[in-house]
Amino acid sequence: MPSNAPAPGNPPPRIDAALLAQLQTWQGRTETCCDTFHDAPVRGLSATLDRDDPAPQAGAPLAPLWHWLYFLPQPRHSGIGPDGHPLRGGFLPPVPLPRRMWAGGRLHWQAGNPLRVGDVVERRSCIASVTHKAGRTGDLLFVLVRHALHNAAGLALTEEHDIVYRAAARPGEPAPAPQAAPQDAAWQRVVVPDSVLLFRYSALTFNGHRIHYDRHYATAAEGYPGLVVHGPLIATLLLDLLRREMPHAVPTGFAFKAVRPMFDLHPLHLHARPAADGRSVDLWASDPAGGLTMQATATL
Repeated sequence: MPSNAPAPGNPPPRIDAALLAQLQTWQGRTETCCDTFHDAPVRGLSATLDRDDPAPQAGAPLAPLWHWLYFLPQPRHSGIGPDGHPLRGGFLPPVPLPRRMWAGGRLHWQAGNPLRVGDVVERRSCIASVTHKAGRTGDLLFVLVRHALHNAAGLALTEEHDIVYRAAARPGEPAPAPQAAPQDAAWQRVVVPDSVLLFRYSALTFNGHRIHYDRHYATAAEGYPGLVVHGPLIATLLLDLLRREMPHAVPTGFAFKAVRPMFDLHPLHLHARPAADGRSVDLWASDPAGGLTMQATATL
């Protein structure tokens, strides 16, 4: 864990009124960064997703969600905590709960102005809210981050990230009962999220969080049964299923919510069901037992 998070095995401080008020001083904080959408990350993700795409050319529209290959935090190695995450503080509030999860989000692409390979893009970010909830397993802290991406033609994408912080699992604590996934998919695909896939995605997104590639750390320090599949990777795979089935579809919106962690121990089942009017597609991911791991909707 980062130096200002509790060490594994030590209980984190409770999120009382005073600590919550301190963390809420981050509300309204802004950050602006700029990146060039080079083609090398596009080639890398295409290979990682086992796609037979043509070589990306400057000016080609970027596949939906592939902008997550850019604007990557790159702290110095001395600024990394033992969990592989950057030390807490800075743009995001220094929440003292050890587990952090990108739990979902909502995106809207501007019609007629796609992000393209070669674009120079500015991202303007804001901490919209910091809220607290006492859950069944302890404190939950929710941070809502809003992003707006601009290229030379103006606003191209708006996005909201739901980031959730929670306490570490207690020894012997039972996992919550899984929610049953729908059974009426029109399209399905099975992906094996093995350690190589997780490592390659971590490398492409410069994500040093050890729960995705260091099995001993994930199981011994954080109490997971295996390596954790990245939530953004599952969301990307769901939209990749849509691209494979409807290659000419252009999503204008996408909303997703992580329901339950997925681990590298089992195949990941991807599902999709288009609406009768053709204007949206329901997507979801499940484990082999039919437990729902992520649900999403793409608007066309």
